[in-house]
Amino acid sequence: MSLARAQLDAIVQALTAILPARAPADTQLRQFFRDNKNLGHRDRGLIADTVYAALRRRRMLEHVTPKATPREIALATIVKLQGVGLGQIESALKGDEKAWLAALKAQDLDALPLEIRADLPDWVIERLRKRMDDAALLELARGLQQGAPLDLRVNTLKAPREAVLDRLAYDEIPAHATRYSPLGVRLRDKPALNQHPMFLDGAVEVQDEGSQILGMLVEPKRGEMVVDFCAGAGGKTLQMGAAMNSSGRLYAFDISDKRLANLAPRLKRSGLSNVFPQRISGENDPKVKRLRGKIDRVLVDAPCTGLGTLRRNPDLKTRQSAAGLVELNAKQRAILAAAGALVKPGGRLVYGTCSLLVEENEDIVTGFLAAHPDFRIVSAAEVLARQGVAIPGTGQYLHLYPHVHDTDGFFAAVMERAK
Repeated sequence: MSLARAQLDAIVQALTAILPARAPADTQLRQFFRDNKNLGHRDRGLIADTVYAALRRRRMLEHVTPKATPREIALATIVKLQGVGLGQIESALKGDEKAWLAALKAQDLDALPLEIRADLPDWVIERLRKRMDDAALLELARGLQQGAPLDLRVNTLKAPREAVLDRLAYDEIPAHATRYSPLGVRLRDKPALNQHPMFLDGAVEVQDEGSQILGMLVEPKRGEMVVDFCAGAGGKTLQMGAAMNSSGRLYAFDISDKRLANLAPRLKRSGLSNVFPQRISGENDPKVKRLRGKIDRVLVDAPCTGLGTLRRNPDLKTRQSAAGLVELNAKQRAILAAAGALVKPGGRLVYGTCSLLVEENEDIVTGFLAAHPDFRIVSAAEVLARQGVAIPGTGQYLHLYPHVHDTDGFFAAVMERAK
């Protein structure tokens, strides 16, 4: 691929806006495109791919470039990570850029220190090293450096998975069934699906396979009372509503009006009539308290560092911190305690995160169980086995890793309250 000066300039402008990490990268990139309406579809794709490639390897790029400016990071990404030849961009280069890019092209990145190769913050590496050796850590880190695939969840109230695959094949959109989730479809590429008839009809929703597995651990039944405690935009809410065959009552709680507003059109497309979105002020909201001891199943997809989603949200490496982790741990403990109070005797509580850190996962569950002896752990492997799903490495807890399972990183624990 050859790169025009105008394309390089646009990439540099985008990185200049995004690298300070004042807001989520996807939000800032959308704003950049709104501010630059003259950019064509192909240019937008090139800019997005380059920006995300740079964010995934930001620590390495800052280490190997002379001054780590947005322009140097853009050039290093294009030449070293995307494999563009110097001859293809020579007309856009200035001063000594060709010389240091030639040296970078020849540099062996595997000779760099592990911290640079892992491309993770020191505080994350320090915590991962407590439970894995450097070889395993590097394998995980390299998995996080890859681009994430585009997964769909089939709304079984609208269509079976086989029909969705057949329709995608008819439309010449390469896709295949996901490895573990019986509801999932993985696309080979990343086509724009928001105008596809199946999307508009609610037959499919975008949802990572790992997120689908987390929803399956709740195992909701028809006619039950269920709460999605941190519903967000509602991917797992809609999944559980369909599993309940649109019967019973499913509360979607969240503190964000904006996230619940994003759920509204998805809920309308889904055809579900058993979902009740509710904004709450926090875990002690009266809407929460009135349901104490009445709920069959509660899902807590807790706010977390999101380190398991670095393939699609690589800017989190810059936006999260050790101090932020401490604050999140306090929130996680409070939310899980409030959610646990909703569960009736014999009911189920599922705690999950898209984090890779013990501090956000096992430690939170262990603390909850110590304070609530009427709850016990249920084997995640057994819950999934009842649904015909077997995932390597799953036992008492669910652990999903991008380099092992090719999903986002997830943790989950299934707990049941004594009758």
